[in-house]
Amino acid sequence: MRVMKPYNTEQSKKEEVRTMFDRIAPTYDRLNHTLSLNIDRLWRRRVVRLVRRMHPHRVLDMATGTGDLALMLARRIPGVHVKGVDLSEQMLDIARKKIRARGLEDRITLEPGDAETAVAAPASVDVVTVAFGVRNFQDLDRGLRELARVLRPGGHIVILEFSTPVVPLFNRLYRWYSHHVLPRIGGWMSHDRQAYDYLPRSVDEFPQPEAFLKHLDAAGFRNGRARSQSFGIAQIYTAEK
Repeated sequence: MRVMKPYNTEQSKKEEVRTMFDRIAPTYDRLNHTLSLNIDRLWRRRVVRLVRRMHPHRVLDMATGTGDLALMLARRIPGVHVKGVDLSEQMLDIARKKIRARGLEDRITLEPGDAETAVAAPASVDVVTVAFGVRNFQDLDRGLRELARVLRPGGHIVILEFSTPVVPLFNRLYRWYSHHVLPRIGGWMSHDRQAYDYLPRSVDEFPQPEAFLKHLDAAGFRNGRARSQSFGIAQIYTAEK
């Protein structure tokens, strides 16, 4: 099966995704909040509330990007230490600046990496979070198995990811916006139309909630649950190791 990639070059999906986020990093935060009408902030707050109830000491935030979720976790969960990992050095550079500006260098550490390779010792973290990054994994199942490996027994994974609304009218409106409006605005502001063509297509290709929960089961998780957000535009997935 052909792997969907941003630029369809001879490079691997992982290499292309790294290149894409390096290119769009300068405008990523502004576009993310603008194109979602700031609703992405609401979804992240809901993720943080779920994680806070798990009383973690150590959180791995995979695909941390510019650090929005890592920052929110560190500010709202007393005593937690967050390790943020991302493919893109340009995204991490922006995250570092935001962390320094908020004086949270002792609570958040950052390093380059990806979900398919060793990013932490076995059973070394209490919670793994991924916000809008799991659909960019080069190998979804291998990435989920690696995230299960670094979790302690009884630890949790919390994933925020875009989905496809199932209500027909809302589905049509959402697809029109994501496939026509979003690429034009995103491409114009970021100067990378291919990136903003790829992002909605990657949502279309990503497994629907019931299917994704089966991927979590196969990776070694149990008690998987999907929480629909904003009429199904996004899902918050939770599961336990």
